[in-house]
Amino acid sequence: MNKVENNKAWWLVMPVFLIVAFSAIIPLMTVVNYSVQDIFDPYTRYFVGTEWFKQVMTDTRLHDALVRQFIFSFTILAIEIPLGIGIALMMPTKGRGASLSLILVAIPLLIPWNVVGTIWQIFGRADIGLFGAMMAKLGINYNYASEPMHAWLTVVLMDVWHWTPLVALLCYSGLRAIPEVYYQAARIDKASRWAVFRYIQLPKLTNVLIIAVLLRFMDSFMIYTEPFVLTGGGPGTSTTFLSQSLVQQAIGQFDLGPAAAFSLVYFLIILLVCWVFYTTIMHMQKDK
Repeated sequence: MNKVENNKAWWLVMPVFLIVAFSAIIPLMTVVNYSVQDIFDPYTRYFVGTEWFKQVMTDTRLHDALVRQFIFSFTILAIEIPLGIGIALMMPTKGRGASLSLILVAIPLLIPWNVVGTIWQIFGRADIGLFGAMMAKLGINYNYASEPMHAWLTVVLMDVWHWTPLVALLCYSGLRAIPEVYYQAARIDKASRWAVFRYIQLPKLTNVLIIAVLLRFMDSFMIYTEPFVLTGGGPGTSTTFLSQSLVQQAIGQFDLGPAAAFSLVYFLIILLVCWVFYTTIMHMQKDK
């Protein structure tokens, strides 16, 4: 029988393409257009080619922000991925305790980003905040508003508290998807808890962990609201990340050309690192 092709189905997909074009492609092309022009006002602009890209690549302030961004993102991944796996392993799988634990773990994810920054801004104060008061009781002169290391620690703790539940829920769903026969075979072989985790649970979580790593890297690399509300990028520039530098350049200084070039470089860095993560994990999985 000859197969009849019906291309009318493309009309069902057309609204999706239009929405994507409107919400992503057209703004991206606008940014590309701005990145090669020197804009003085809505009616006065001059073509400058790659001048803004050269400026971005040689700007030491942006280099410093990029280093801080990488350190922050890799620190977050090193803490949240193992911690999320550990929380998922400890969560109950049956009964009311399972439902209750899912609700409790998911609560931080429901809080808006600016509210998270405000919560930790109050939480870290020595006069009215629980964490700041606890540090004072221990004899530690903790002040995230004036000490760069304390500000950095507070931003990391805030992100860990806010986003580790996402990793835990992803890992929990992956663990629940493992067939019971694997655990039965492990009990017959008298495998230890570590052996079950090493040879059954961890390999089965590989695909879930790929998603968790990519999501957490992209989100941590684009973090803006929480540290802006908490520290404003200070003290000094200790918690000024790439997103804050971009906003300062685009809105604070109204340098739309350099900001557009910077945003494109920012976008390409995220894509490149995510591709490296994905290919590395996939090669590790194939080697096993």
